[in-house]
Amino acid sequence: MQRLLTLMATSAAVVMVAVAVSASGLRADDACPGTDKPIATDRPDVTNSSLVVPLGSFQNENGINVSTGRHFEAIDGTNSRLRYGIAHCLEVLVDVPNYVGSLHRGGHSAFGDVAPAIKWQVSPIPGTFDLSLAAGAALPTGDVSIAGRGTQPYLQAPWSYELGHGWAINGMFTSFFKPSEVGGKQLTETTFSVEKELREDLAVFVEYVGDFPQVGRNQQMINSGASWHADKLHQIDMHVAFGLNNNSPDMVVGLGYSFRIDGLGR
Repeated sequence: MQRLLTLMATSAAVVMVAVAVSASGLRADDACPGTDKPIATDRPDVTNSSLVVPLGSFQNENGINVSTGRHFEAIDGTNSRLRYGIAHCLEVLVDVPNYVGSLHRGGHSAFGDVAPAIKWQVSPIPGTFDLSLAAGAALPTGDVSIAGRGTQPYLQAPWSYELGHGWAINGMFTSFFKPSEVGGKQLTETTFSVEKELREDLAVFVEYVGDFPQVGRNQQMINSGASWHADKLHQIDMHVAFGLNNNSPDMVVGLGYSFRIDGLGR
């Protein structure tokens, strides 16, 4: 089963590459960003951007969180995601192993998995509705107590819709597969956020995040925050999240910094 799910995620990635490359020459005037556009990141909200990074651009997104709950207090970072535009409307990305450190004496601290992926921006209605499809997998490089067992493929679809006057709604559907876990083999995550651009360089959001495992109790949170563009290539952000049920963290507070470098490999 593990090999089958891994093969499915790999096949999805290959199909996405083939379709995106073949379609890239047919869609010169679409919503896929160029280097004239400001940085668009997958943070600080859980909902990832529906936009890919421009062709030939490298983007580094980083953050740190402090989480508190009934029986734990933890800090995690650097939450680093490396993204590179390899073709028009197509990027590769890698989530660098994240360190989770317990703030309680005797608590367990360790690194998570490395997770490569590929992302294709479909953009069915340029400038109004944007959609991306991503396929990736967390590889078993981290501590089992933090990251879980075995290879964990995932399929993801972030989207966004511009309402006008600086308002937008965003969402994401993700299906995580955990073939090596003894209990649940699959987890579904859904998000929905409302975003408001206060100025050209400043935006705020409110977001719902729900994690629904195949077996066990769900986690639900309300997340809110803001992002500020120091310039076209740099972003500083923050967020605060609150749990909606007993199975969720009581509170998560995070800060982040991201940057983009254009014109590489061209």
